[in-house]
Amino acid sequence: MKTRMTELLGIKYPIMLSGMSWISIPEMVAAVSNAGGLGILATGPLNANETRKAIIRIRELTDKPFGANATLLFPGAKENAKVLLEEKVPVINFSLGKGDWLAEGAHKYGGKVFATVVNERHALAAQKQGADGIVATGHEAAAHGGDATSLVLIPTIADVVDIPVIAAGGFADGRGLMAALALGASGISMGTRLMATKESGLHENYKKLSLEKGADDTIYGRYFDGLGCRSLKTPAAVKAYRKGFLGMPNFITAMSTSKDIAKMLNLPYFKLFIGILLSGPKNAIMMAYLANAFKAISLATEEGDMQRGVLTVGQSTGLLHDIPTVAELFERMTAEAEGIQNQLSEAVK
Repeated sequence: MKTRMTELLGIKYPIMLSGMSWISIPEMVAAVSNAGGLGILATGPLNANETRKAIIRIRELTDKPFGANATLLFPGAKENAKVLLEEKVPVINFSLGKGDWLAEGAHKYGGKVFATVVNERHALAAQKQGADGIVATGHEAAAHGGDATSLVLIPTIADVVDIPVIAAGGFADGRGLMAALALGASGISMGTRLMATKESGLHENYKKLSLEKGADDTIYGRYFDGLGCRSLKTPAAVKAYRKGFLGMPNFITAMSTSKDIAKMLNLPYFKLFIGILLSGPKNAIMMAYLANAFKAISLATEEGDMQRGVLTVGQSTGLLHDIPTVAELFERMTAEAEGIQNQLSEAVK
């Protein structure tokens, strides 16, 4: 299966792994790349030294193209992004920030840069900044999807940019892959479907739970992490998504959690705290939300805590029925896509 995405990145299948914190670990990244897709390392919960070690580990496990993400709004993200450039990671996927410096740095060694966006304006800005491709994330997606659904968002962005578009949000099988291509995308990015595979770093408790849930078993809101976020609908998630007093996060909990985050990212806490305060009240409030969400997501993905954990998943959780290996999933998806292509050729004449 050849598309602009496969030819640009040198991969077999037009499928990208979403960089999911604590899930898209080196073993998962390598499994996706070895199966013919593009594995993406999640650097969000890593400090610069851990990011470098993870890249080295990926290269021990695969000689195929791979990538890593950098959510530029998060603490420590720019330090991690600099490591990606130093290690000459083939593909850098950035979001929530300006990526012109990443594109400039990656292009010097032949690397590619993809920007994750949720609207037309951001897609055009990313293209102007030098991005080689766009990951367009619809409302159905896990975590931070946009306001528009994939059915509308993908062709809207494909119509206005000249670079390849990768569709994200609601894609979990061969039908979705063919639909994305029909909408003007060159491939798809999957998180929810790939987190329920044997190689995924997700705790088994939540792998099993994701199979039991339907398309309407997710919750979306802006009072969990301060951004619009979609998660699996559980009692813990419903509680976490409630609007706090005057719309404010729990600052006491956030203070405690932020100390753990600073330690994890090897950042001086005082420097982190002052930096957030100086960034303005709006950003400080959002960072407090993010800190609390960070802890809840960690409890779900790493510890499998069914009482306090919150797992970000997309509406495609309703399409999950088994836990295959990544290779088995890709073979099944591409066979299904080819079958649909043949059926359409016969049906539409």
